[in-house]
Amino acid sequence: MLIDLHTHSTASDGSETPTRLVELAVDAGLGALAITDHDTLQGVAEASVAASTAGIELIPGVELSLAYERGGMHLLVLWLEPADGPLQDRLSDLRSGRDGRNARIVQLLNEAGMSLTLNEVVEQSGGGTVGRPHIAAVMMRHGFVPDIRTAFDLWLGAGRPAYVGRDRLDPEEAIDLARESGAVPILSHPHTLGITTATEMSELLTRLRRAGLIGLEAIYSSYHRHERAGYADLARRFGLLPSGGSDFHGTYKPGLSIGSGYGDLVVPGEMLDSLRRHTARS
Repeated sequence: MLIDLHTHSTASDGSETPTRLVELAVDAGLGALAITDHDTLQGVAEASVAASTAGIELIPGVELSLAYERGGMHLLVLWLEPADGPLQDRLSDLRSGRDGRNARIVQLLNEAGMSLTLNEVVEQSGGGTVGRPHIAAVMMRHGFVPDIRTAFDLWLGAGRPAYVGRDRLDPEEAIDLARESGAVPILSHPHTLGITTATEMSELLTRLRRAGLIGLEAIYSSYHRHERAGYADLARRFGLLPSGGSDFHGTYKPGLSIGSGYGDLVVPGEMLDSLRRHTARS
């Protein structure tokens, strides 16, 4: 059985609805799919209905951006149910922070001579959690940039003129909230951490493992085969479980498919069984 444990829908910054995510997963021959939208579980109910009908396992989850000075640290939280709980209750605060950030980004773009509105961005999101890819899509639609990548490279990425930071959870707090909520925390795409030495990586993984981190995303769409093997070995050396996913965003990441990434992604079902043992229900 093949699986995909990292996908995004219109509930956050993906272009496809939760139902369509499930349909694409079925078409790809997957046996299980995790929906991991940013800071929200809004798409889980719809995806669960579609998955039940299609006969595929749906894993509810979320992806969090964490406070980390060196680079981008993201945490996948799998088996996080859309119900009351320590982390679930904090998600509304994180979404409120996103709202203020989005308004400020639009203001900065307006000041730079780009005439677009927050209403256009909200409309682009389809009612889901608004993110920078939606702003980039509106910029592209108006002809301010040729594509979404350029919007980030020139305007929306860290250090660019319209970049705005936002409140983020500390890594230890996020991991603790995930575990208290019965879910499984996994460090996403570790290449974005900005770490350049083995000593720094060792210190960070030791610290996060002590905090309760369970897994590390070793199989990822942009990784070459040797990188996937290296990250899987790294995970095992620090007592973590390897995980994998495409990080599918639909048209916001052109050429990337559910289940197969850029064509050579293979995430075995055995990873799911190992990770599942660390849920509160196991």
